Amino acid sequence: MARVALVTGGTRGIGAAISKALKAAGYKVAATYGGNDAAAQKFKEETGIPVYKWDVASFEACAAGVKQVEADIGPIDVLVNNAGITRDTAFHKMTLQQWNEVINTNLGSLFNMTRQVIEGMRARKFGRIVNISSINGQKGQFGQVNYSAAKAGDIGFTKALALENAKGGITVNVIAPGYINTEMVQAVPKDVLEKNVIPQIPVNRLGEPEEIARAVVFLAADDAGFITGSTLTVNGGQYHV
Repeated sequence: MARVALVTGGTRGIGAAISKALKAAGYKVAATYGGNDAAAQKFKEETGIPVYKWDVASFEACAAGVKQVEADIGPIDVLVNNAGITRDTAFHKMTLQQWNEVINTNLGSLFNMTRQVIEGMRARKFGRIVNISSINGQKGQFGQVNYSAAKAGDIGFTKALALENAKGGITVNVIAPGYINTEMVQAVPKDVLEKNVIPQIPVNRLGEPEEIARAVVFLAADDAGFITGSTLTVNGGQYHV
């Protein structure tokens, strides 16, 4: 029987690539999204992957949403915590709302989502949890104190949860993408990308969403059972840990 995978923020950008790659690898996939109904509907029509709308920053919404996914598709074997937002500004100008929104969505969601599935994974003696962090959670980034803090927290969350569940057939790993060719990066002015961003990347190009997706498929596989608590950097050599 095909394993069930749930991808948060799974209808656009990196998340969409992950959802498609997992489906191509034989998983039954569900994708969540937060607000863009038109993009989610287009994704559903193009891929046949069911989509579910809820706010991953809300524990109650995650509890209800996961319950619905499991009723529709089956117990979740693979959870990909990908959903994330940015509220960039220099720290001395940052509002409490900008801080809380990013922390709650990019870090709090890992608790909100994983808490819903961890007991079932432990009972079934199998689980794959893949958390999507960022190069900026490893090295920091000007104007992203909130985002960098949350993404660094994702890495700590991963390491601790991996230790707790290593004996139970559950692996927990994190992928830290560099600059990936998504809508978010495409919004950066072309001259800034060409003069300031790409020259910092040794392979001399942006990454593609599919390259992150292939890493997720690798970590989600049954054969990856000896890899847990690891951070896989996919950044074109821009930053080494």
